Amino acid sequence: MALILTFLGKGGTGRSTIAIATAKKYAAQGKRVLLLGQDPGPALGILLGVPLTLSPQEIAPNLKAVQVQSAPLVERRWDEIKQLEAQYVRTPFFKQIYGQELGVLPGMDSALALNELREYEDSKQYDVIVYDGNGGMDTLRMLGMPEILSWYIRRFRQALVDSDLGKALSPFIQPVVSTVLTVDLSGDNAFQSTKQVDNLLDKGKEALADPNRTAAFLVTTGDASAIATARYLWGSSQQVSLTVGGVIVNQAPVTEAITAEFDPLTAVSVPAHSDNNWQPLIDALPDFSEAAKAPKPININIAQRQVSLFLPGFDKKEIKLIQSGPEVTIEAGDQRRNILLPPALTGKSVTGAKFLNGYLIISF
Repeated sequence: MALILTFLGKGGTGRSTIAIATAKKYAAQGKRVLLLGQDPGPALGILLGVPLTLSPQEIAPNLKAVQVQSAPLVERRWDEIKQLEAQYVRTPFFKQIYGQELGVLPGMDSALALNELREYEDSKQYDVIVYDGNGGMDTLRMLGMPEILSWYIRRFRQALVDSDLGKALSPFIQPVVSTVLTVDLSGDNAFQSTKQVDNLLDKGKEALADPNRTAAFLVTTGDASAIATARYLWGSSQQVSLTVGGVIVNQAPVTEAITAEFDPLTAVSVPAHSDNNWQPLIDALPDFSEAAKAPKPININIAQRQVSLFLPGFDKKEIKLIQSGPEVTIEAGDQRRNILLPPALTGKSVTGAKFLNGYLIISF
């Protein structure tokens, strides 16, 4: 299993530079590294000194880089779907629509990037994957997709099974889901038997929740707005179960104020890089394995009948709690998180909630 690292922060704080330095650091240690960039522009390639392509290319010993481009991925998937449609549908209705014509719908680029990330991780060709996304809420929504999709499947599956529309589309949807998610669902009914999809999503959630497999680090400068953005993204990352392992202060000292803003995380200062000498920046990077010691996004204590969520960067006025059936929904900032309670707490009503030292503590 590959270690997946990403960086969160305001635009212009040097996230891509930090991502490259991190990839170089692991490659120098003999790790097989893939640097995966999602921004379709030339910036990452310019920093690397090598134009990036849609396929991984070696740019240094043990280091490959690739650029995700949504339009070609949509085209490829669409052509596969049309072939399946011709096989399973008597009167194909996508016949006159061509992959080259398709635009990228909002949110589709994130789903495609997540699937590419999953496939590269599944390939077993890499020890470390450094993901250079946009570093903001879109990155967090992308990484949180397995949890959100799991919720939709839990809530809507039975409705689809019982509906005439679901019964009519089931023979076609099964192979389409197989193609889009690139999983083998042969022999499954897309609505009644989705164990492989459930397993795929469960694996995604498990990988995201394990800081030894997936972690983020905040990148900021000494600028007040950059610090505030990093704190907001810190709290928001907890809503998708992504562990933030530390703070990288780019080209600025770590002051007492910065230390206080991100306590209990460790903050380190890194210098600027030069095209000819990345080593000082590489040497200043944090120990990324320290992410395993960071506060966990969620803890469930069945004995005490409590659920605790770490939500730094928010105050209690920004947090809302809703209980509906077997789940509790937490709203914080621009995100919602649905917590499926364990059997021991299922059916128990919330008896109290308090916000203390960055933790929302819910009692049942």
